[in-house]
Amino acid sequence: MGLARSLFTWWDEPTLAVRLLTRLRGECVGSDDWGNRYFVERKGTRRWVLYKGQVEASKIPPEWNAWLQRTTDLLPVSTEVRHSWQRKHVANATGTPEAYRPPGTLTENSSAEPAPAKYKPWQPE
Repeated sequence: MGLARSLFTWWDEPTLAVRLLTRLRGECVGSDDWGNRYFVERKGTRRWVLYKGQVEASKIPPEWNAWLQRTTDLLPVSTEVRHSWQRKHVANATGTPEAYRPPGTLTENSSAEPAPAKYKPWQPE
């Protein structure tokens, strides 16, 4: 199962082909706080990321996303100065237990009161 998994599944780890091509053609240029590693083709034409853990695009910080999309050619530095109004990057939590659920949503463990109706329903006489 291990060989078949490494050949065909891509959502938990890079496939065998991706790892081989990365080793042959890629040059590691850095990593982020999440443990993702970023590569550039030795010719300098392609850029890609190898995710640590589950493949989730929202785990890429904005600085590295700008580099991947060729918005900038400067490599992000991990000691980049952050302003007081900037928050640390977090992955999208939609669909997970950590997702934001505002008061009044229909969840099992919601103890909030439902929002009051903003209209008066019509009642036949």
